[in-house]
Amino acid sequence: MAFDGIFLRQIVKQLQVLENSHINKIYQISDTEILFNLYTQRKYQLMVSCHSSYNRIHLTERNYPTRTNPSNFIMIMRKYLEGGTITSIKQAGLDRYLTISVANRNEIGDRIILDIYVELMGKYANLILVSDNKIIDALKRIPPFENTKRTIHPGARFKVTESQTGKIDPFSIEDVNDSDNLFEKLVGFSPLLSDEVRYRMNHGQTYKEIMREIARSDSVCISSNDMFHCIPLTHLNMPYVSYPICEGLDEIYFSKEEKERIRQQTGDLFKFTRREIKKIETKIQRLDESLEEARNCDIWRQYGDVLYANMDKVVKGMKTVTLTDYSGNELTVPLDARLDVKGNARKCFQKYRKGSTGQKYIIEQLDNARENLSYFNLIQQQLEQADFRTAREIRQELEKNGYIRRKKVRAPKKKPTEPQFLKIPFNDKLIYVGKNNIQNDYITFKKAGRIDTWFHVKDLHGAHVVITTSHPSEEEIRLCAQLAAWYSKARESSSIPVNYTLIKHIKKIPGSKLGLVSMSEYNTIYIDINVEYLRNFVTF
Repeated sequence: MAFDGIFLRQIVKQLQVLENSHINKIYQISDTEILFNLYTQRKYQLMVSCHSSYNRIHLTERNYPTRTNPSNFIMIMRKYLEGGTITSIKQAGLDRYLTISVANRNEIGDRIILDIYVELMGKYANLILVSDNKIIDALKRIPPFENTKRTIHPGARFKVTESQTGKIDPFSIEDVNDSDNLFEKLVGFSPLLSDEVRYRMNHGQTYKEIMREIARSDSVCISSNDMFHCIPLTHLNMPYVSYPICEGLDEIYFSKEEKERIRQQTGDLFKFTRREIKKIETKIQRLDESLEEARNCDIWRQYGDVLYANMDKVVKGMKTVTLTDYSGNELTVPLDARLDVKGNARKCFQKYRKGSTGQKYIIEQLDNARENLSYFNLIQQQLEQADFRTAREIRQELEKNGYIRRKKVRAPKKKPTEPQFLKIPFNDKLIYVGKNNIQNDYITFKKAGRIDTWFHVKDLHGAHVVITTSHPSEEEIRLCAQLAAWYSKARESSSIPVNYTLIKHIKKIPGSKLGLVSMSEYNTIYIDINVEYLRNFVTF
């Protein structure tokens, strides 16, 4: 656990700028994430996550998707807190929880003080709203039958989390023994920080110097394995990147929780897509077997002919019979013991006609199944690279095509809005990048002009990329090609072929799924992706 009491202490220092700020709006991002919009002389956003693995609190400048239908808890938070003023933000010693005190007015205008307890303790992480030591509500309720010692439920008396007794404040002592288990001895220490301090002491640094470095730190150092703390984790022997502490937490957690937000707010599209792909693959396998059998249908005609030619040799009740055909070849004919010779012959001719006429329909079903498989493989690839808004549009597409049931949501009707595709200004031009079928179709056939230039990775699923010029420079071609390759299944490859042409050479394929197109002419460039270069234009 990197998010220990010591790390929280450094974050709380950053949060002191919020004292005397007003709570303007409270939003729900996901089941476990809440965003506070605050303002003093400038605007701030405070992120609180009570996720079992990603629990944290920090300032953020990123744009998070918010729910149009907030939970009852968020509505209660808005009722009691919006318009209030934060009077203090205090950590309980070096424990992993803090208290945000808010002054506000009740319904009759009297001044009241409310406390928001933010507990960041792994699977027990919670956010609790308290007034006069009584719980108003909590993000995660814990009824008495689940925990008799500490009930978290509206109306219950609030009990503060028990502090870590017997442990020493690490800032109150001058030295420790490097053989001690610092995690067990010092309050606020995680096993990760304990290992780092011991490692540094064994390599010549004093305990006092280490704690002074921690106390002065306003950064987070993220190692290449995603472990982090407010000082470099030298004992891991890995390269690391340093960020301002709040910006660094966004860097660590934003993408980690993105798929969780997609699952919560759009339904489990990942699971649905995997299930559809497996179902279609099974169907294709069965259709292939049926087609092979249908193509061998001529044998049933031969069986019928030879039965009619040798009616005196077949007796009702036989299961097989070996007969000689017109060419002198022996045929072993399977029989239905319940039927006589004429009945078996008619049955053979029925199977022949069924196989002969059925081939066309089986081939049609195979073509349709393969098209659906390609479509869901495309959806799966888009989901793997999607942010929340892109995933929501993918869900809308699946609902429109009848693959999943439309959610019944009570929300005000809004005018259709432009899809949230990427817009990148470059060299006085605009680059559009579509990350799902709705966005691809929109930028190709509605947003782009006829003489804009269009890019797409060759023979694979991927993004449509458009630049608003008919004669892009080499630099522009290479950037657009890299974007098309990055947002495709070829992302991990090298020397990726990318086709490009003018929009006027792009046509929709009649009767095909959204986003599928054909080109009458095009050029091809082979490109390697430079991730660090792309970071100048897109966030990932």
